Amino acid sequence: MKRFIFIIFLLPLVVLSLQSVSLRKSFQFTTVNGAIDSEKLSDSVLFDSLDLGKLGLARRAFDYAMLGYKALKAKGMLHNDDVITIADMTLPSGKKRLFVFDVKRYKLLFVTYVAHGKNSGVEKALFFSNEPESNKSSVGFYTTGETYSGAHGYSMKLEGHEIGFNSNAEERDIVVHKADYVSDAVVKSQGYVGRSLGCPAISPKIYRAVIDKIKNGTCLFVYGNDSKYIQNSKYLKQPVKESH
Repeated sequence: MKRFIFIIFLLPLVVLSLQSVSLRKSFQFTTVNGAIDSEKLSDSVLFDSLDLGKLGLARRAFDYAMLGYKALKAKGMLHNDDVITIADMTLPSGKKRLFVFDVKRYKLLFVTYVAHGKNSGVEKALFFSNEPESNKSSVGFYTTGETYSGAHGYSMKLEGHEIGFNSNAEERDIVVHKADYVSDAVVKSQGYVGRSLGCPAISPKIYRAVIDKIKNGTCLFVYGNDSKYIQNSKYLKQPVKESH
C-alpha cells in the first residue's frame, strides 16, 4: 500500500518533467548558449496557444509583427502595449484576416474581415503604395490614434511610422472605419469583400468593438507580399532592447 501511494505522488513529477523536456524540444531554436530565450519562447507559445496558425495567420506575419511591436515598445511609441493588431494581406479578403490579440494575457480578442484598397487587387492585395490618390493599401507598422465621427461614422485615425511605405497615412486619410461591403453576406455572394480607397475597413457589426479595443496607441501591422518593404523596413531588423 505504501509503495502504491508513493507511485501516485511521484506521477505528477514525472509528467511535469516530461512536459518540460517536450517543451524544450519543441522550442530548441529559442535557446541561447544552452539557456531558453524566454522572449522568443513566449512568442511561440502565444502563437500556438491562440491557434493563430489554424485560424489562418501566417507565422511569418506574426513573427514580423512581434519584431516591430517590440521595437515600437522599446522606443516608447505605444501608449497601450497590451494589444496588437495584424492585418495579414497575404490572405484573400474572403478570409478573416484581421487578428487582434492581447499579448499580456494570451487572449484572442477578434478575428474578422478587413478590406484592402481597390487598386491593390481584387480578391487579394497584390500592390501597395504610400502615394496620395493611389487608392492602394499601405504595408507597415502603425500606431492607432484617437476616434472621431466622420464620413463613415465612428472611425479611428492611424499614424504610419515607415517613410516610403505608410508615412502618408494622415495625408491620405487612411483610417479604420465601417463599411457595408465588408460582411459575411458579401463574401457569400461574390467570394470576397468589397474594396476601400486604401483604408482597412471592417464590418459594421463589429467595428465599434474593435476600434474601442485598439484605439489610442496600440500597434497595428499591415503585412503584405511586398519584397521591397521586407528588405527595407527598419522595424523588421533586430528589435531595440528595452532599457530597465
